[in-house]
Amino acid sequence: MIRVLVCDDEQLLREALGRIVDVADDLHVVGLAENGSQALELVAKHSPDVVLMDIRMPVLDGIEATRLIVRAHPATRVLILTTYDLDSYVYAALQAGASGFLLKDAPSERLRDGVRIVAAGNSVLAPEATTRMIEALRPDLPDESDQHLLAAIQTLTDREREVLTLLAAGHSNQAIADHLHLSRHTIKIHVSNILAKLNLPDRIQAVLAHTRLRPHL
Repeated sequence: MIRVLVCDDEQLLREALGRIVDVADDLHVVGLAENGSQALELVAKHSPDVVLMDIRMPVLDGIEATRLIVRAHPATRVLILTTYDLDSYVYAALQAGASGFLLKDAPSERLRDGVRIVAAGNSVLAPEATTRMIEALRPDLPDESDQHLLAAIQTLTDREREVLTLLAAGHSNQAIADHLHLSRHTIKIHVSNILAKLNLPDRIQAVLAHTRLRPHL
């Protein structure tokens, strides 16, 4: 059973999300929080596997709450729920340690699948918003650490660079496999090789790195 905490400052949406999640046999809502501070308290109390986190909330926003949850409770994963208007905030939330993001108007089954994917230790990126988020960013010239990362990217094979580009666009392993006419297992190997060569911990950080350095690639 995957234990889920829902955090949103809008009561109707918070309760609706709770019902959407709780209807699945393998998902169980352990609490509803109306702000980041309350989410921290409930995470400490219930140790959920996944927190569905809004971003703009009173008392403590979702970005800082995500940072504190990930730091204090590494076994708990955070999945950001956002709208098109929050792209820059999403970027900050991913940097804070969130495992991905979905749009608030995503179909119910996609939301439930997102919870399952994140609980399994993987990442979720909403393709509909990823491109908009990337275009909204205006990176400065790369600093020294980014120069090292740029050099590492040059060591990727053409196929690995292709996979990284599709990854950064928000596509799942299966979608990348379908696009490149390869098996999902092969894509998993490519992603693992990419992370190893770039010395990055997960695909979220790979997406952030590609987004930041895209104008210089």
